[in-house]
Amino acid sequence: MRNHTVELFQKLFSNYILIAALSGWLVAQIIKAILHLVVTGEFQIERLFGDGGMPSCHSATVCALATATGLGCGVDSSHFALAFVFATIVINDAMGVRRETGRQAKVINEMMDLFKEMGKSGKNMSAQETLKELVGHTPLQVLVGATIGIIVALAESPFFPIH
Repeated sequence: MRNHTVELFQKLFSNYILIAALSGWLVAQIIKAILHLVVTGEFQIERLFGDGGMPSCHSATVCALATATGLGCGVDSSHFALAFVFATIVINDAMGVRRETGRQAKVINEMMDLFKEMGKSGKNMSAQETLKELVGHTPLQVLVGATIGIIVALAESPFFPIH
């Protein structure tokens, strides 16, 4: 049983496509945390794991996945077709529904602050009760995330000519 578990983990950690996708996410999250630190002057651990902001980690992950799949399986494979369609849906969602959700959260939070100032609400909202505003992405954030994902997949690729 132990040998099967070791073999499973060896296969898992040698899966180029999986490693490229996870690396795309990790690189984008680290860049996001660093950019937040540079812009605001404060380090927030949440930026290493949270959604929204520059760059889009969703885009980095799915573009690394699609790029690695295309390189590893061929762009004419059904695997690449699935990865490409999946990436398109995730990117569209990040710029569409999730971005609009963030806009709505901002408006609702502003309304709650206004109600509080007007004395209409006797309860102060805690940080946990306010709605999260950073959930979606601008087209620039998606483009930068996508570029990071593609570069990471190419840099790690055993199929790319630079190796």
